[in-house]
Amino acid sequence: MNIFKKVLFVLFTFIISFSFFGCSYKPSSQYAKEEIQGNVFVKVTIDLEDPQNSVLIKDSINKLLIQKLDVDIVSSESLADTIMYIDVNRVSIQELQYDDLGYNKLYRALVSINVSYSKKGEKKKKSFIVDGEHNFSVDNGTTINSNQRYDAIKKASDKALEEVLSKIAVGSFKK
Repeated sequence: MNIFKKVLFVLFTFIISFSFFGCSYKPSSQYAKEEIQGNVFVKVTIDLEDPQNSVLIKDSINKLLIQKLDVDIVSSESLADTIMYIDVNRVSIQELQYDDLGYNKLYRALVSINVSYSKKGEKKKKSFIVDGEHNFSVDNGTTINSNQRYDAIKKASDKALEEVLSKIAVGSFKK
């Protein structure tokens, strides 16, 4: 009976190993790395009404590309293998809930970002939109100050940028 358990264990391990490695399973970040590699230039369109958000998003996308895809960020388009264009479509704050006295109590920050990229030598751009949201509250009877607004938009932007790698990976399958 003991030998039977060992044989089943070995057989089960073999089947599981074959399932993952025999099917050529790759995480989505691997496909994104194959799509975006080498030197990358990131061009962010600055929103004149709120330039602070554009800088924040550029820093976040640079950090994402360096940490997750292991690319080099360059300061000139001529040095780049891939050029990424980032446009902030929309940044807004919505009121979600009021207290008994009618004061705003709960808010939602919404961010929509258009990401497009093209590789050197290719004329076709691939593009997609990522959205992020962050709910936050304020003290009773107070309004949103600039620090709370900035922090909420930063968190919503980070949530939107979490989708970038998976969208790039999916885009790598489209010709």
